[in-house]
Amino acid sequence: MRFYYRCSDCGRKFHTEKLMYQCPDCSRENDGSHFPKGNLIVELEDDVLKAAAAKEHVTPDDFYPYPSVDKEAYPIGITPLMRPRRLQEKLHLGRMSLKLDSQLISGSFKDRASYEVALQAKALGEKKIVLASTGNAGAAASAVGAAMGLDIILFVPATAPVNKLMQSVLYGAHVVPVKGSYDDAFALSIEYTKRHGGINRNTAYNPMSIEGKKSISIELFEQLGRKAPDVIYVPVGDGCIIGGVAKGFYDLRKAGLIDRVPRLVACQSTASDAISRAIDNNDYRAISATTRADSISVDLPANGRMAAGCVKDSGGWAVTVSDQDILDSQLVLTRMAGVLAEPAAACAYAALEKDRDHLVSELGEDAEAVVLITGTGFKDMKAFEGRAAIPEAIENSVEALDSLHF
Repeated sequence: MRFYYRCSDCGRKFHTEKLMYQCPDCSRENDGSHFPKGNLIVELEDDVLKAAAAKEHVTPDDFYPYPSVDKEAYPIGITPLMRPRRLQEKLHLGRMSLKLDSQLISGSFKDRASYEVALQAKALGEKKIVLASTGNAGAAASAVGAAMGLDIILFVPATAPVNKLMQSVLYGAHVVPVKGSYDDAFALSIEYTKRHGGINRNTAYNPMSIEGKKSISIELFEQLGRKAPDVIYVPVGDGCIIGGVAKGFYDLRKAGLIDRVPRLVACQSTASDAISRAIDNNDYRAISATTRADSISVDLPANGRMAAGCVKDSGGWAVTVSDQDILDSQLVLTRMAGVLAEPAAACAYAALEKDRDHLVSELGEDAEAVVLITGTGFKDMKAFEGRAAIPEAIENSVEALDSLHF
């Protein structure tokens, strides 16, 4: 065994090779009104960390609970770390960068989690993976399933963007639209697993999802010259991405490769700010989320407690922005950096713009600041309706050509 489980609330340890989702004691307290308790953390054994620390260069495989069995079958990373010069000048932040996970195979950060759960399924001899999603996680799981020969059962809110749902249909998943919210789809997916078997991939519920997401931190460590950035701006919905980012740096620190975890900034819409409330006010109650950024629209964050704790432990903070700020930032990213981001991903950049002066007061203009671009805008082109349009055709004539004023 390369790992064991530890409850994020009571600290109880579980040394087992069997499939585990949550602490059996703490999870009994969950009633749907407050952030769930009992999420498990995967802890790597000391010899695994020592082996990683001895290497000249590390890869996510060195820190995975279930290492890759065939990396070429569905390659994960390394995604580009972009230095957007015009945005650096606009914000007077000379070392700001964009981590472009929008360039992963399915177009989003969720490939990372889906890949590790697929490795878990292979290791445990399971052929079926079940999950709920607003689109990206489902598309990622469906793509990985197609590549690795796994059956994917996907529960989605019927209102999810059609581009994302069609991705999963094309990859061959069994897509089940649900007349309700993401949280409704989440509950049905868990019940399906209990009744019909398979591995449940839901973020936080399956701790391997966070283990997959931590791979981004291992990549950043190498891309930045074997060091951690000063601060990372992360779009936050259920808290699993920021939890994964934190876990990667925790493992690097435990291995002795870094001496500090970067400041983590939780970036949310004001219309879906449950985790920001927990960070700022210790308020762990469910909310009613209405943000246009569907990938981070969550009423009851599945990993909310862990996420809020990680942000606080890092010395980080929360930033909330309006949906209008998010949509405006989409256009800023496209027109000043050439990056087409979905609304949830643009939320992280919108938060940086709003937070710029606070960041400088905390860490200075030379801070190594990373913004996670977690999904491509091609997944939700409807978000641009009314803000960008194809120009009308001109006549096929020199006169029409001369009438152009650019």
